[in-house]
Amino acid sequence: MSTHLTQSPGVLVLPHLRIQNANAISSPLTHGFPSITAFLGLMWALERKLEGRDLPITFHSVGVICHDFDEQTTDDGYVRKFRLTRNPVDKDGSTAAIVEEGRIHLEVTLVLAIDGGVIEAAIERQQQVADAVAEVVAGMRIASGSVLPSAGPRWQSQPQIQCWADDFEARRQQFRKLRRRWLPGFALVARDDLLAERAADLQKIDSSASALDALLDLSRFNWRSHRSEEPDAATDGAKPKIDWRHDRSEGWIVPISVGYGALSELQPAGTVANARDTETPFRFVESLYSIGQWLGPHRLNHIEQLLWYAHSDAANGLYRCRNNYAANLSTQA
Repeated sequence: MSTHLTQSPGVLVLPHLRIQNANAISSPLTHGFPSITAFLGLMWALERKLEGRDLPITFHSVGVICHDFDEQTTDDGYVRKFRLTRNPVDKDGSTAAIVEEGRIHLEVTLVLAIDGGVIEAAIERQQQVADAVAEVVAGMRIASGSVLPSAGPRWQSQPQIQCWADDFEARRQQFRKLRRRWLPGFALVARDDLLAERAADLQKIDSSASALDALLDLSRFNWRSHRSEEPDAATDGAKPKIDWRHDRSEGWIVPISVGYGALSELQPAGTVANARDTETPFRFVESLYSIGQWLGPHRLNHIEQLLWYAHSDAANGLYRCRNNYAANLSTQA
């Protein structure tokens, strides 16, 4: 896993992928969209599938733009339940246990930061590589969901390789044209900065407030009363007035799962029974949480704000996905 995001010389865009029955449960505490770890996992699985093929391309990071979604839930006021499949009955005719599985239908655009010989290839060769990669993706699972044929026109679902110009202004114009093609849609970015700010605000009120308190506070609408006075013509004075306001002014922010934290020490390969891989060191982990934000792609200033990459810190037991949107907020459009 890489520890930082370096600027890639190009991107591969896989537009308007239709995914059926993707996993909507992104962690033990969150649902509504697959975890970003699923898309990084797709990137690594895709790279392995391309080994041995005459496709000079490597991947570094991935961005996700969601155009449409349909979570498979019942709509019953404030309470929602997943639409679950009916399992076959047991041998004695009793109802079998149901393991809750959340499903969601998606239409997403994936943006993969790339490198390799394809960057220097002719435009015709680049298109051949893009089509070949898209064909491989069509036979894969994305967040456990099946990839369906595009329902739109060919130009809308055409994969594309974009190589960045050396000049900053030319590269900026390239990205401006590219991001317009991702509308309408919303891009998922990390907002760790909002979590840190809310934790600091809560600790001013209660010194025992934790990052979990800040996460829960940001994950809901907090309505608070504000008292003011308004003129009263009947008494020629003033009467009290109560206004209720919520604190969600940052935009469309959501709690997200961003990776895993260690629960145990790293165990030597093959020493843990029933591990999937007996050749890789093993450790037990739990989900890590942060705050994300859905933004219109037209609000992004450059490609690095969109991309997610892997960051590992084995010494502290942290294996997480990172995105540099918050770090680049000062970049001018």
